[in-house]
Amino acid sequence: MTQIFDVAIIGYGPSGASLANLLERQGRRVLVIEQFPSSYPLPRATHIDGEAMRILQATGIGEALAPKLGIYARMRFENAQGEMLIDWPRSIAPGTHGWRDSNRFHQPDLENALQARLARSSLVTVHRGLRVTALAQDAERVAITARNDRGETTEFAARFVVGCDGANSTVRGLIGAELKVLAPSQQWLVADFIMQPGAPELPEGTVQYCDPARPFTYIEGAGLRRRWEVMLMPGDDPATFAEPERVYALLKRWITPEHTVLERAVVYTFGSAIASRWRNGRILVAGDAAHQTPPFLGQGLCSGLRDIINIAWKIDWALDGRASPDLLDSYQQELAPHVSQYIAEANRIGDIIQETDPDKARRRDALLLDQPQVLTPIRPRLGGSLWGQQHDPVAGTLAAQPRLPDGRLLDDRVGLHVAVIARAGTVAQLAPASQVRLQRARAVTVEGECDAYLDQLGTDAVIIRPDHYIFGTAATPAELDDLVAALPLAAN
Repeated sequence: MTQIFDVAIIGYGPSGASLANLLERQGRRVLVIEQFPSSYPLPRATHIDGEAMRILQATGIGEALAPKLGIYARMRFENAQGEMLIDWPRSIAPGTHGWRDSNRFHQPDLENALQARLARSSLVTVHRGLRVTALAQDAERVAITARNDRGETTEFAARFVVGCDGANSTVRGLIGAELKVLAPSQQWLVADFIMQPGAPELPEGTVQYCDPARPFTYIEGAGLRRRWEVMLMPGDDPATFAEPERVYALLKRWITPEHTVLERAVVYTFGSAIASRWRNGRILVAGDAAHQTPPFLGQGLCSGLRDIINIAWKIDWALDGRASPDLLDSYQQELAPHVSQYIAEANRIGDIIQETDPDKARRRDALLLDQPQVLTPIRPRLGGSLWGQQHDPVAGTLAAQPRLPDGRLLDDRVGLHVAVIARAGTVAQLAPASQVRLQRARAVTVEGECDAYLDQLGTDAVIIRPDHYIFGTAATPAELDDLVAALPLAAN
């Protein structure tokens, strides 16, 4: 008889492995199917923000990854004359998330930590070298057909399936989703290096060289790793543009072969797109399978992690009957408009960097030199209507993660649960029906330990969802009763 898993995850990159860890920590039986026999060992994503680190904290690998993070101090934009057009300083101290807002990292370090934790669990089964070819669902489960490179097929079953299988997602096609292109794409060379003794001193952080003759990006990676991205211009041949001799010729103003090791050079298409649907019944897509963003904000991987923690708690509630599976409709409603704002901002910044018309570039420079810009991270509010009160201005925004009197960060106390943060004695004043609903929701109450945060919010209580977004605030026990009544629990 075929084993029925709680959740099958298609794809074992950062999003898939993070989702597997979150579900495993909730006691779920998880199947992972990955088409490649081993993980990609070379650099890819290089930037991770504080919210994403908070999600990785929830997966259980935050402490393991922390020593391998680098400080990301700033990004600046320069014109062809080396004049600064835009500055984007980053704090090197932990922010409201409990982590630095910007961090440098090496993606294989992240994937190794996620996979190592799962390897110690009896709840997670990983099959590599299998490509999913068919999905068939009924009211209770999804039948999964996968094929290896010898053409042999294997059948699996799960109550839910999540496709974390990248920009060329098979799952996205199988649920009938179309990919809507949001802006023209552009080809860029991405070249990763390891610096060697005697290498010249290079800039701190990231520099966007907004030169209309050819735009470049320089990125200070983790440790001795450095990256350059080079925009292809008309007449460039993508087939030969990544050859080592060509790469070093393009970057000769910064580096030479004598002082660097070229780890990887590949031509990518920087595009922006969003899938028309992220859910079809018991099948969902997440990460690059649901949306793609150019790298100018460093938000591609971060957006995928926001997807998976949103999915994780809603699937968990649906699996044990705390909520109807229709709660998963709110996934796309909340995050499609959210990620669209990140994509729009990345495209706006990309337009500044990628301007190749000399006259337009001169006008851009004149405007920015006359009115200097200092960028700050955007933090969009979630879409949808899954809130206690629609008029609450902080509902749907990311909650802070204060440090508690015992020295722990808030999420380490709460785990993957609803949190009720209140002043001492507030919860005892709730109506009996509210007490019962909080028990059904498996909410964790933290009273009298976060009063400074409540002062910042100007309230006496706040309910925080398991994905760290604010469900609503309450100034009185009666208002908190109303909030608890609005939690998306299924009827008894």
